[in-house]
Amino acid sequence: ARLVESGGGSVQTGGSLRLSCAAAKYTGSSYSVGWFRQPPGEAREAREGVAVINSVGDTVYAASVKGRFTISEDSSKNTLYLQMNSLKPEDSAIYYCAARTGLRLTRQQWEYDDWGQGTQVTVSS
Repeated sequence: ARLVESGGGSVQTGGSLRLSCAAAKYTGSSYSVGWFRQPPGEAREAREGVAVINSVGDTVYAASVKGRFTISEDSSKNTLYLQMNSLKPEDSAIYYCAARTGLRLTRQQWEYDDWGQGTQVTVSS
């Protein structure tokens, strides 16, 4: 599958950004797609699952973003979104979208098969 992120950038604390991920392959009845982030200078092992949505619309969020970030999907466009509001400097990271087959909501990166190339988000204080 080809996953292509867009929408990253630089904002000040309290600002908003919307990330998009075009996911060419994942259609049908049983899949999960999500957003992960990797802080600057950290190894891949530090990649954190931020939000996940499955093909029946169930979602899960990391505690650090709950209430500020919203994950959604437009299946007609095969596009995943992450609306990020009330951004904080600690949200600065490279954000990746990832996909897997199956409905189970998991934020563990090793369970995802396909990844995008990432998009940088920088929040300044």
